[in-house]
Amino acid sequence: MAYSGQVTVGGPADVHELTDLIISKVAVGAMENNAYLLRCRATGEQLLIDAAAEPATLLSLVGDDGLASVVTTHRHQDHWQALREVVDATGARTYAGRADADGIPVPTDVLVDDGDTVTVGSVTLTARHIVGHTPGSIALVYDDPHGHPHVFTGDCLFPGGVGNTFGDAVAFTSLLDDVTEKVFGALPDEAWVYPGHGNDTTLGAERPHLAEWRERGW
Repeated sequence: MAYSGQVTVGGPADVHELTDLIISKVAVGAMENNAYLLRCRATGEQLLIDAAAEPATLLSLVGDDGLASVVTTHRHQDHWQALREVVDATGARTYAGRADADGIPVPTDVLVDDGDTVTVGSVTLTARHIVGHTPGSIALVYDDPHGHPHVFTGDCLFPGGVGNTFGDAVAFTSLLDDVTEKVFGALPDEAWVYPGHGNDTTLGAERPHLAEWRERGW
């Protein structure tokens, strides 16, 4: 069955099978957060993006093959509620954006800056620091050598707009500027977007609306 990116809390994972990487998406918790398990096909190593909630669900997704690392996209509580339990159960190394790490109550092993790389087996992801939703949000880009890029945006970009900046016009401008430059400006329309909540999208679907988002201010 083809990957759709549509998942529901309590439902099964949706699995996106790429040449070198397997991406499993689940929805967890009261805020219907997305969590993504990345598995390198060559080595079997696994990385989790956002241990958001429901540790039992996430650990079941990880299975018996272990978890090398967990990346937290930003400091908001709904994105790390299961982090302690997942790390305690797996011994995974933790990653987070440098400016958000002090807001995550599980020690961050690796502080991530713009342009840093995070590996899962033989696969490399590039971090982009995006300021506005939080000071230290990061997106992760996998530039698939066999296809188009894939970008995990946390709460910085969704279908229909950028993330919430809680009425702060300066933060909104920063967020939209960073997303425009570091995501839309760097990646093609075919790039697949995996957000922190809700359905997936592509940059091509969202790009025509950038001016509209800036005009409306959210």
